[in-house]
Amino acid sequence: MNADETPTFSRRSILKGGVASVISTSLLSFPYKAFATKLVEQDFENGTRELIPYPQKYPLLRITTRPVHLETPFSYFDQSLITPNKAVFVRYHLANHPLNIDPNKHTLTIKGNVSKALQLSLRDLKKRFKPISMNVVLQCAGNGRALSSPRVAGAQLGNGSMACFSVTGVRLADVLKEAGIGEGAKEIKYRGTDEPPLPVTPAYIRSLNIETALQNEILIAWEMNGEPLPMLNGFPIRLVVPGYFAPYWMKHLSEIEVINNEFDGWFAKEVYTVPDTPDHGTTPDNLDVNKVPLTKLYVRSFITNFENGKRIKLNKGNLVLRGIAFDSGSGIRAVDVSIDGGKNWISAKLGKDIGSFAFRPWTLTISGLANGTLTLMARATANSGEVQPLTQSWNSGGYARNVVEVVNITVI
Repeated sequence: MNADETPTFSRRSILKGGVASVISTSLLSFPYKAFATKLVEQDFENGTRELIPYPQKYPLLRITTRPVHLETPFSYFDQSLITPNKAVFVRYHLANHPLNIDPNKHTLTIKGNVSKALQLSLRDLKKRFKPISMNVVLQCAGNGRALSSPRVAGAQLGNGSMACFSVTGVRLADVLKEAGIGEGAKEIKYRGTDEPPLPVTPAYIRSLNIETALQNEILIAWEMNGEPLPMLNGFPIRLVVPGYFAPYWMKHLSEIEVINNEFDGWFAKEVYTVPDTPDHGTTPDNLDVNKVPLTKLYVRSFITNFENGKRIKLNKGNLVLRGIAFDSGSGIRAVDVSIDGGKNWISAKLGKDIGSFAFRPWTLTISGLANGTLTLMARATANSGEVQPLTQSWNSGGYARNVVEVVNITVI
């Protein structure tokens, strides 16, 4: 895996995964009559998934159909540091999400405590503000939830609900400054074109405090890896909040309101929260704890070229390990690897730095191994000083997993 590898998967790489199907790329072909092309066993209880093609997507692991929820097969992360658009996971909260959007008619409204309300088209955004591009990691808050012990409710996700890609758009701060933020403004609340399926269902609305909203890295983006956003990933514009978990990244962004209070909507206060404890963990018999919103990503690393339980033949006597690491934006300082279950650690070589909010590749070659079982572990340290834990704190949402993962292989 090269750090600067182009964001495309070859037809051959898909066929290696046992899938030979033609996938529609038309925005207007949704909904697509999906069909199972392969069953994939994930490394957790009841982890059998259908590998399903959707418009503009490679076959992905289907979690639910309505709303669409698709996970990236983990093997994809060893094929390219930049996740191709077709391989990026999909997560919707409301079943009434848009099937088609005319980019020439879609508008973004800026309102509330502002000097001048704005209604901006995609053309306005491109013409009136300076474009910015950057590489970013998008990760679902429940990535790895299925590995929680004890198990928890919710979508049983492996570790494929993450991606790293380039985005292009304009700074949210520039748009808000043109509108003129009024005195006493405390937060922005924002939404997309998704609609609740029932009157009793809360709308999917999120919020950010003004200080965060004005940070330069937060973008209103229209491109992903140099192409228009896929429909299932937010076409035509999406709010991008680097370093924050995916619930803050709003697909099909349509409205931003500047408010003078702290937003208390259901999706802001009742979900995506973690215990207000030092490690944001609790126990199953102590659920009555104060909770705080889950915001920034935790430092993580993965071994990408070996799956748990596989038999591996050495390459000229060498075992070559590859992987990725990321955090909330300080960047990766080091990755250490153990082949004996954490008794001893070896420093891996970090690959090209393509941005502090992006995946950082790493490699390690180990020689002189005898045949037998190895317990592989990779532990990342961020520039902030944050280090991956060896044990995972538990919470009832299964959120923010970042424990050092274990991969057992047998060398033959």
